[in-house]
Amino acid sequence: MSTRVQQITAIIEQRQPLANKIEGVKKNLELLSSALNKLENYRDELVDKVDDPKVIGQLKEINTSPIQRNISSELGTLYKLKTRFSRDTLNIAVVGRAGQGKSRLLQSLTGLTAAEIPDGSGQHCTGVRSTIHHNAEFETSGEVWFYTERSFLDEVIMPYYNQLQLGGKPITLNEFASNALPKLPENQKGAVVEAKYEHLRKYHTHLDQYRNLLQESSPRRITRDEIREYVAQDNLAGQRIYHNYLAVKEVKITCNFPNTEVGKIALVDLPGLGDTGIGDEERLINTLSQDIDLVLFVRRPNVGRDFLGDVDVSLYDIARSALVDLPLEKWSFMVFNRTDSNSRLGDNSSLCEQLAADLGNKHINVSESVIADCANPDEANEKILDRVLSYLAANITSLDREYASSCQERLKEIQSTVNAEVEKAKNALGLARQPAETAQFEVLFEKIWKQLTSGLEGLLRGLSKEVDKYDRDFQESVDMALQECRDDTGIPSSLEEIDIRRDEEISYENAYNNYLNEVRAHLSQKFLSLDEGLKRSLNRVKSLVTEVLVEKGRLGNLAEARGAEFLEAIATLLPEQLIEGEPSKLKYGFKILAEFELSYRGFVQHRIRKCLDGMTPDKKRLKLSSSSSAQEIMNSLKTLQSEAVFECENALEDLLSEPSQAGFAIVEEFLDRVLRAEGVKIEWRIFLNQERSAVWPEEFELLGERTKLRQDWLAAVESVNQANQLDAMQFIS
Repeated sequence: MSTRVQQITAIIEQRQPLANKIEGVKKNLELLSSALNKLENYRDELVDKVDDPKVIGQLKEINTSPIQRNISSELGTLYKLKTRFSRDTLNIAVVGRAGQGKSRLLQSLTGLTAAEIPDGSGQHCTGVRSTIHHNAEFETSGEVWFYTERSFLDEVIMPYYNQLQLGGKPITLNEFASNALPKLPENQKGAVVEAKYEHLRKYHTHLDQYRNLLQESSPRRITRDEIREYVAQDNLAGQRIYHNYLAVKEVKITCNFPNTEVGKIALVDLPGLGDTGIGDEERLINTLSQDIDLVLFVRRPNVGRDFLGDVDVSLYDIARSALVDLPLEKWSFMVFNRTDSNSRLGDNSSLCEQLAADLGNKHINVSESVIADCANPDEANEKILDRVLSYLAANITSLDREYASSCQERLKEIQSTVNAEVEKAKNALGLARQPAETAQFEVLFEKIWKQLTSGLEGLLRGLSKEVDKYDRDFQESVDMALQECRDDTGIPSSLEEIDIRRDEEISYENAYNNYLNEVRAHLSQKFLSLDEGLKRSLNRVKSLVTEVLVEKGRLGNLAEARGAEFLEAIATLLPEQLIEGEPSKLKYGFKILAEFELSYRGFVQHRIRKCLDGMTPDKKRLKLSSSSSAQEIMNSLKTLQSEAVFECENALEDLLSEPSQAGFAIVEEFLDRVLRAEGVKIEWRIFLNQERSAVWPEEFELLGERTKLRQDWLAAVESVNQANQLDAMQFIS
């Protein structure tokens, strides 16, 4: 292996760790963006809460919008850098307008023929971007990536509708296919516009010939003989019969280059330049900015008279705009395609020299200019490819560093700008009053503690007196369910109905057993409504607890909700730890009460099911006589249903006081957790100190030193600060 090949291989290997570092910086930048977004949202909330004009003014001075725009831009650059450094090849783009010899150059460098790389005289033969990889051990073949129906509409068709102002755009491919193309508006006239419109017409007219490919999975492997069908517009005879390329996004070709010293190199053929297809320039810029390490401009002077004109300068400017961080003059070559007297085009050698000398005057600055016969494989490899590869081996590392350094410097600027905003944010709420308020808080806390404990203990005593009494909510739901059972039995309404059922089931016994199952199921369903009574019962108890917490504990300002939902809100508000390193007992107590539920299935259902055993066919108490009849079935069903309802009533009567007992038990458990557990008073003190401006709004400032509002704001500021560390922004030293 040659030294140059080793150098290129080493360069590619050195890029990989840098790609990993860039991914880390990218993730941190996304984290910083998220933290800034949260800070700005919280800033907007604070502006609405505070009434100090000075604080409001200082909060409004914090402006992260320009930073967010810069972050968004740099995330795009980091993506391009990562893509560049993740590649396992150095990529050389071959760029030129139609008829300049670009395809002939690619044939000479790759050993492929016109069957794989179409060429022609002055016409655009190539239809799609092709990337050609060297692999000495691989038989020539290709992989095709197709547009999907959605990406085809968005990336290919929609730009025509937008630029040509064609009005309503097709939402689906079916809509594009079935409707006639809109006419060009009056203000869209001229040869170029009409040529672009004809491009769109081509997509529309030939849709049926390539539409099926938009539903194909990618990539599709193809043989050498199939390549032209997917990249070309015409066959080898020059007939424009191919339309597959209209559905193709990219083709990758693998072959064995004649030059054995190319190493890990790929050539990228970019079609369409100078054509009037819409979107070609955008695709060129995107490709150059993300996938290319060096550009070869190909220009063939015309014998007789030629000069570097506007089209040449325009093409150069398009390419230059692809990568503003790295001057194009450092990663581009100009290839003047020489033809001699034996060529049908004549000898243009002197014109090649004249145009090469005129490059600087036209401000077309490139690393080197080369004059070579692109159709001659020896010249193409020796004069062009060898020089390009040597240039890359010698310069690509410094070019990579220059490109990356530009981004790195801007990230440092972002970090510095964020630091300035962080400093403003830290001081935005002004100076809090110092703990001269501590004594006042202690007095107020002791007072509220006595009121809270007295109120909750008094509630518990009241509940204890009701513990053996029927719960009114549950009793009401039980009475309603029993009445429903009596009013709507589910028993057949007539003897004729039973006789018809007997005929269906072949015997009265079968009909009777099925009726038992149906009436039992109908009856058991009536008791599902007891769930609502149990819920009302428990919610009433939770509401009583909430009243004490709001009135005696002064917690009403901490949550807008009331009743059972208030307990959930406080449980959510409480932090996981009030004392560092210890799970919060206070939070646990509120969660226990907030989440406690009484349900029919867990509390009552098993008792009801026992009362229904007599209506189960295998356990039925009343059996039919040998001379059974519809009347006997009717009477038996009524008797068994009535007995089952009676048994359910007796069973439920024994349970009517249990919701009261359950309510008392869960409130007592709540008090054990939030009043009586060891150390819980300290947790109350810490929690109320954090929320003191809400609990005692007249006594303490909203933005006092220990208020949760201030602490949450400073926590949001610190999140930004943590994501804005300089070392997390660096990927090159």
